[in-house]
Amino acid sequence: QVQLVESGGGLVQTGGSLRLSCAASGSIFSISTMGWYRQAPGKQRELVADITSLGRTNYVDSVKGRFAISRDNAKNTVYLQMNSLKPEDTAVYFCNADLSAGPLLPRVKYWGQGTQVTVSS
Repeated sequence: QVQLVESGGGLVQTGGSLRLSCAASGSIFSISTMGWYRQAPGKQRELVADITSLGRTNYVDSVKGRFAISRDNAKNTVYLQMNSLKPEDTAVYFCNADLSAGPLLPRVKYWGQGTQVTVSS
């Protein structure tokens, strides 16, 4: 059983900052890519940023220069530092991890339950 638990969402004013955390726990052998997605009301879920086990990062254009993704492999945790927040960043943010539960088992994508981020204008 694998769980991804997110924390750090909330309400912030335009220009403010928030830091999201997501910790993976349970039967974990290895984790490759971890990432953050978001879904605003009436819109499709989109990738915000992801990071490989070696630290290579990828960002959607709309957050480049404002958000920073990082991870602590020893803690199986991924973070998303969000600065200069805008109302259009308002969404439910979901953590994602591509992981294997054993040396001979295939990688499976797991999702967190989501955390609400609301940016007021």
